[in-house]
Amino acid sequence: MRSAKSDTRNKIKKGYRQKPAIRLRMPDKEIRKQLTAIYRTLYRAYGPQHWWPGDTPFEVMVGAVLTQNTAWSNVEKAMAKLKRERLLTPSRMFNAAPEKLASLIRPSGYFNVKVKRLRHLLSFIHIRYSGSLKRMFSAEPALLRQQLLEINGIGPETADAILLYAGEKAFFVVDAYTKRIFSRQGLIVSNADYHAVQDFFMNNLPRDTRFYNEYHALIVRVGKEHCKKTKPLCSGCPLSCEQFPVSEVHKADHEQLFHARHCC
Repeated sequence: MRSAKSDTRNKIKKGYRQKPAIRLRMPDKEIRKQLTAIYRTLYRAYGPQHWWPGDTPFEVMVGAVLTQNTAWSNVEKAMAKLKRERLLTPSRMFNAAPEKLASLIRPSGYFNVKVKRLRHLLSFIHIRYSGSLKRMFSAEPALLRQQLLEINGIGPETADAILLYAGEKAFFVVDAYTKRIFSRQGLIVSNADYHAVQDFFMNNLPRDTRFYNEYHALIVRVGKEHCKKTKPLCSGCPLSCEQFPVSEVHKADHEQLFHARHCC
């Protein structure tokens, strides 16, 4: 009889690449050139983003959980409360009463759900790695990622944010901004599977932690300021149609896949 842990691993493997990140029929060299050009354009426009906010790896991990389904401004309020109570260490938070923790993180929304998720993450750190983040991040990256995904409430985006920003491991973080921006640029489809989009970036960009860090932060910046879900603000966007026009060679493909292009 298979264990629950084995079943979880199998589900993760089966879920991998469910929906391909279909793209225009472009040579790999051209894709890499386009992705690099987008990064350079965003970096020239915005400069370094100094992301992820947090004084310690543990603060980054807590922030990665609290930011689920809420704006970062709400997370900052919750983090400030946790910091005032001196709970931003694995051992202190692990020993804190769930009720107290819930009241402190209330500004982040869904606080009862997020308390449970934090508790699951803390239990994992203490049981599997004796409460040591140094030991945890010394584990083989792919294995650690799989272990994080087995934690209730930790999905691929949260796991990769923890690995990249807290653990300095080269995993590209994919979020709603990533899918929106790059589907509008004609490079992927908007409903592509998380891991397919991640593969798309990691197979076409250098495997570099700092580069992934900065690229994702710049994606978030342009997504917040211009590439909104509805009513995108294309005027002044660094990735406007004027900056990144669809070539005539790929125009028919683009129209077939995406029907109409948003400038940003």
